[in-house]
Amino acid sequence: MKEHFFVTGAMGCIGAWVVRDLVQDGAEVTAFDLATDTHRLKLIMSEEELGRVNFIKGDITDTAAVEEAVQPATHIIHLAALQVPFCKANPVLGARVNVVGTVNVFEAAKKAGLKNVVYASSIAVFGGSEEYEDGPLPDHAALNPRTHYGVYKQANEGTARIYWQDDEIGSIGLRPYTVYGPGRDQGMTSAPTKAMLAAAAGQGFHIPFGGRCAYQYTDDTARIFIDAARADIKGAEVANLRGVAAHMSEIVAAIEAVEPNIAGKITFSDNPLPFPEEADDSNLVVLIGEPHYTDLQRGVDQTVEMFKVALADGRVNVEVLQS
Repeated sequence: MKEHFFVTGAMGCIGAWVVRDLVQDGAEVTAFDLATDTHRLKLIMSEEELGRVNFIKGDITDTAAVEEAVQPATHIIHLAALQVPFCKANPVLGARVNVVGTVNVFEAAKKAGLKNVVYASSIAVFGGSEEYEDGPLPDHAALNPRTHYGVYKQANEGTARIYWQDDEIGSIGLRPYTVYGPGRDQGMTSAPTKAMLAAAAGQGFHIPFGGRCAYQYTDDTARIFIDAARADIKGAEVANLRGVAAHMSEIVAAIEAVEPNIAGKITFSDNPLPFPEEADDSNLVVLIGEPHYTDLQRGVDQTVEMFKVALADGRVNVEVLQS
């Protein structure tokens, strides 16, 4: 049977890269999203590739719409969610999208006879780095989210566990941290990517946080979701993404290395994010094998160069730096 992936949140950053990589793999893709703005997809896909995607405008909180749209699928990658600032601004809507939406996806999988779901959890299910012992954060560390978003993601991990217990629907909840690269223009941790766009445009930028944390390049993250969706999943698994751990000063240095003319114009605040500094991905390795993590300098180089091309042909503009 030919692979047919149902991707929710396809207009988001990770979703766009998942769609791109699947199309380039030759898989059939149904992209499900309430949004219709394809600017992130156009950053990384050709018009011919976009023409091979089945786009469905749909609301993840609409149970019937999700159940209908999922029908042709052989695999599900669930990425639809409101990010930290939006959940804080409107917790009720955040719960509907992030929690009820995930229940809808599992219900749709059950009714369609699908036995596996891969979904985006988050490093936000954990507490701050001071709560854990020294060293990379293990997958099984105690959960203590500090945001509505993190609480909703924790709830989704529980939802997945019950669907395995009651219906034997296997799942992998993946916990990205600071995803960066073209298309990363929203959310609390989008600032490093915005700094790369600013550098590509020859402008300065202030990143409102600092400290050390784990960075995952967009394409690497998408590939991990795809590999997880293709895995034979037994149980309700969760897995951290490791990526490359770096201090914000290293991010700035990498940007300056590719764009020396903006040296001193990219700044950052000292306050770290309220999450652990780095994570261990041992369970992910067990589930899908050793994932690929792009070297930080190479990832920054590729991001800045892609932004330069996109700025030149009008596929991105510096207005997103103000969002």
